[in-house]
Amino acid sequence: MQTLSKVYDSYAQAQGAVTDLEAAGVPSADISLVANKYVSEAYDDVEDASPAASGAGIGATVGGGAGLLAGLGLLAIPGIGPVVAAGWLASTALGAAAGSVTGGIVGALVGSGTSDENANVYSEVVRRGGTLVTVRTNRVGVDIEGILNEHKPIDPDARAAQYRRDGWERYDPSAPHYRPDPAEIERMRRPYD
Repeated sequence: MQTLSKVYDSYAQAQGAVTDLEAAGVPSADISLVANKYVSEAYDDVEDASPAASGAGIGATVGGGAGLLAGLGLLAIPGIGPVVAAGWLASTALGAAAGSVTGGIVGALVGSGTSDENANVYSEVVRRGGTLVTVRTNRVGVDIEGILNEHKPIDPDARAAQYRRDGWERYDPSAPHYRPDPAEIERMRRPYD
């Protein structure tokens, strides 16, 4: 089974990747999405995902549709806080938060085949407002990496270097929730060309 993960600076980029993956025949059950809550203004004031909010369908709120995007829900991941998420990776990370698996989102990514270095960078990018798309499939004849790359994911090496210049070492699940500034929120919500 092939597992690929990419992180995007805007939710719209990730949404485009998910839509194209589903159009290419990748089942929604093989795709996961985890995004910072700020991708939707409906959740600006949510500080923690309450049990009532966890799993609440919000696909239409953030531009969902059919497939995976229609099943988005709000849940909390340690170190990131409330996230908009759907899919098997989100369930694994949530299980880790509840103590049934070790490592939270980093552990879920590493367990799915992402390098430890990239898992830490991807988790930090989501914490700071990015959107993670992970695909696990054995579909032959579908260029999953090509589809993911069409939507301009971040370069994890370049992003890690940028963060390290500011003193970051690795993702910290006990870090306070990140509050993006208005320009960062605008970037997260920007429509994708």
